[in-house]
Amino acid sequence: MVKTRFAPSPTGYLHIGGARTALFSWLYARRHGGPFVLRIEDTDLERSTPEAVNAILEGMNWLGLDYDEGPFYQTQRFDRYREVLQQLLREGKAYYCYCTREELDALREEQRNRKEKPRYDGRHRDYRGPPRQGVEPVVRFKNPADGEVVVQDLIRGDVVFQNAELDDLIIARADGTPTYNFCVVVDDMDMGITHVIRGDDHLNNTPRQINILKALGAPTPKYGHVPMILGPDGQKLSKRHGAASVMECRDLGYLPEAVLNYLVRLGWSHGDQEIFSLSEMMALFDLSGCNKAPSAINPSKLIWLNKHYLKTLDPALVSRHLSWHIGELGIDPSQGPPLTEVVKAFAERSDTLRDLAAAAKFLYQDFEAYEPKAADKNLTAAAAGPLQHLREALAALTDWRAEAIHAAVKQVAETAGLALGKVAQPLRVAVSGAAVSPPIDSTLELLGRTPTLARIDRALAYIRRTNAAKDSTGD
Repeated sequence: MVKTRFAPSPTGYLHIGGARTALFSWLYARRHGGPFVLRIEDTDLERSTPEAVNAILEGMNWLGLDYDEGPFYQTQRFDRYREVLQQLLREGKAYYCYCTREELDALREEQRNRKEKPRYDGRHRDYRGPPRQGVEPVVRFKNPADGEVVVQDLIRGDVVFQNAELDDLIIARADGTPTYNFCVVVDDMDMGITHVIRGDDHLNNTPRQINILKALGAPTPKYGHVPMILGPDGQKLSKRHGAASVMECRDLGYLPEAVLNYLVRLGWSHGDQEIFSLSEMMALFDLSGCNKAPSAINPSKLIWLNKHYLKTLDPALVSRHLSWHIGELGIDPSQGPPLTEVVKAFAERSDTLRDLAAAAKFLYQDFEAYEPKAADKNLTAAAAGPLQHLREALAALTDWRAEAIHAAVKQVAETAGLALGKVAQPLRVAVSGAAVSPPIDSTLELLGRTPTLARIDRALAYIRRTNAAKDSTGD
């Protein structure tokens, strides 16, 4: 049975690279019908925070990456780590090291002077004397002195490490707390993890972890190390490249479906296919399709995918995500048209949910002022007559739906001998404050009769004031 895990350290937000690792691990488990485990590696007590844990859980929830086991917290497993540590000490596979920091610094300085790679020299590896007074020892793993470790990487192929290049790793600090590489090994062993999919920045840890697993007589998981994600400029991904975290993607107005599709294509491919539903990802994802080289983010690709999902997903689903963005604008979405209908009207012309929410704001709240260029061009003396006729025609309607509204606007235009746009565009500016909106009949249906008539009255008053001001200045 396949069993994977995602094991972030809660020292910050769930960043794009971590989210991709979580997605790949989740997809691999789902495709093979096995469980997916969430483990919080919080042994870095100085940097780990409850807020960061919540950020990880929130990001996983927003993406829809549900876990079958966990979340497990390493800080709640210290008794188990101590138990395994004592086992290794009893069996002579680990030992106490009494080196002081000053002695280790001097050792490294000597090695650097000899042009050697700084590393622990194993001086307490076979120490049998009494404990050194005044020194709290660390515990080191007795790494094999010769031979090699072959990491049979499912993405990179075989990667060979010489044991002679691996020094004796500290597995417990002087205060007794276990270290990262040791906790990971015990957790993967106890939780029966069969496949470890993680960033290739962990590749150098893997031979050490394999040696500890072998010392414990535990099976070795299969490993797949995913190349890192770069910015568009080929540099290491950072905040300067745009959204660096999952929740920033949400805040910027991207749909989780678009983000998942975007992430899966960062380093994995299936032919030339670009758009994948979640069910397709689960059916098709395999580590053999992963690239060996780093992938670069492409913000325009994420926008392209988001536009696709805005237009093709069920409007009811999109509206649930839109509701959050509407709320961020200080709007109660219940005080206006149904969000599902707003999505249908605005999705075609929006890049993100944030754009959509801003464009639709006028349906829920009156705008403060007209866009200057739109008002100068459309709210003119010549527009006053048609707008007055529109107000009368719309006030007389008994059926406030797009078809009837369209017929009324068309009739006013024909009576005035004007093109439809010459009537519809001043009306659009009057009700929305801007020159762009969905088709005017749909816009008015969503806005409603009372706000529509009130805003036409406001526009007519604006035209009168503007003309009076021009007359007084002689313009």
